[in-house]
Amino acid sequence: MTAALIGQIAWVAMVVGWYVIRYPFERRAKRRRVERSRRGHAETIRMLISFSGLGIIPGLFVATGFPKFATYGPSPLQTGLGLALMVLALVLFRLTHKALGKMWSVSLDIREKHELVTRGIYGKIRHPMYTAFWTMALAQALLLPNVVAGLAGLVGFGTLYFSRIGPEEAMMEETFGEAYRDYRRRSARLIPGIY
Repeated sequence: MTAALIGQIAWVAMVVGWYVIRYPFERRAKRRRVERSRRGHAETIRMLISFSGLGIIPGLFVATGFPKFATYGPSPLQTGLGLALMVLALVLFRLTHKALGKMWSVSLDIREKHELVTRGIYGKIRHPMYTAFWTMALAQALLLPNVVAGLAGLVGFGTLYFSRIGPEEAMMEETFGEAYRDYRRRSARLIPGIY
């Protein structure tokens, strides 16, 4: 089996793992009432761009090889690093969902009886789910030997992240006030000790 094929199989496994982790939380979230939401056209567009970069474009490449002009032969080291990042991304993804529990939401929502989660992985990182998605996008870039499909995740998720993080933090501060400001002072946004 070539490094390219291993990378593509691993990318599919990563997407399946992502869905398996998220599905029970998505079902549970549908049963909880949303008190306030910042969903709208801008959020829908951000989500579509992110989904295109992390799902549609790489899925098209894995299924058809398109766009062929951007394909290259990866090194085993590149694929190995991609596999390591894939595992890390899924572990982070699981830890974030476990810590959030009933407070999880796919979008910018405040649920009924919403609590500020600062336990588990959220004790050190304010947005570990975004850390997981950045790691997933990096894994995709390494696993898929195609410049367009590989980098689409970084571009797609990057668009979502940089356009959403400000409104999300503002909504959390508006909801939790001083408790969130204190939490923000003692936690890193994405990577402890760095950012």
